[in-house]
Amino acid sequence: MEYAALRDDMVASLQHDTKAVVDAEPVGRAMRAVPRHEFVDEGHRAYMDQAFEHRGTTVLAPTMAGRLLEALEVEATDSVLVVGAGVGYTVAVLAEIVGPKRVHAVDITRQLVYDARRNLREAGYDAVLVDCRDGASGLPEYAPFDRILVEAAAIRPPEALVRQLSPDGRLVMPIGTADQRLRAYEGGEAAADFGPVGFSPLLVDGEQTGAVERNRTHREDVERAVKEAERRHGWEREWIDWDRTL
Repeated sequence: MEYAALRDDMVASLQHDTKAVVDAEPVGRAMRAVPRHEFVDEGHRAYMDQAFEHRGTTVLAPTMAGRLLEALEVEATDSVLVVGAGVGYTVAVLAEIVGPKRVHAVDITRQLVYDARRNLREAGYDAVLVDCRDGASGLPEYAPFDRILVEAAAIRPPEALVRQLSPDGRLVMPIGTADQRLRAYEGGEAAADFGPVGFSPLLVDGEQTGAVERNRTHREDVERAVKEAERRHGWEREWIDWDRTL
C-alpha cells in the first residue's frame, strides 16, 4: 500500500506540474500500476524524480520516461519494440498499456538483458520478449512494429528500424550529438519535435559495458608500423630511415 501511494504521488507530480509531462490515459494510468521499485533498487527513492546509474547505463528519471512514452503515442492494440531495454521499467509501462505479449525489447549489453528479464518477471511482465541484440538492427523476426522507441541517440534513425515500422508506424528517439532533440518519425520523415534531451549514443557491438576488447598481437602492431612507413615518400621516408640508423 505504501508503494502504491508513492506511485500515485509520483504520477500526480508529472501530471500537475507547471509543465505537465504525462496525461491520465494511457501513460499516467500505466505508470501508477507499474512497481518502479522492482526495477530500481533504491526503495522509496525509486519514486523520486531522479535518474540512477546501473551497470554503465542510465535508469531514466520518471519525467524523462514519461516524455518518451507520451511522444510515442502508443495505443492498446499496438505492437511495440524498445531499443535499449535497460532495467526494463519503460518496457513494463508499455506492457501495461498494450499487454506483455505485444512488447519486444533489445539491449546490446548481455547483463542488462538478464537484469531486465528478471525485473520484468518479478513485476509480473514475464511475457515480454527481451533479447540481446545490436539495437540498430532491431528485431526483424517480429516486425513490423506499430511503435519503436529508441532510448539512445543517433544522428538519424537507423535504416533497419525504419524498415521494421508498419506503414502507419511511429518511431521516437533522441537525434543529434551534443545538441540532441527528441523527435518522432512517421513514414521515414520527422513528424514532431519534443524538445532538448541528453542521451548516451546508440552503441555498436564492442562498445557495450563489459565487452571484450580485441587483443591485437605484437606482430600486427609491427606490421601496421611497417606499412605506415612504406606509404611515406621523399624527405619523410629519408628522415625515418636516417633516424633508425642513430
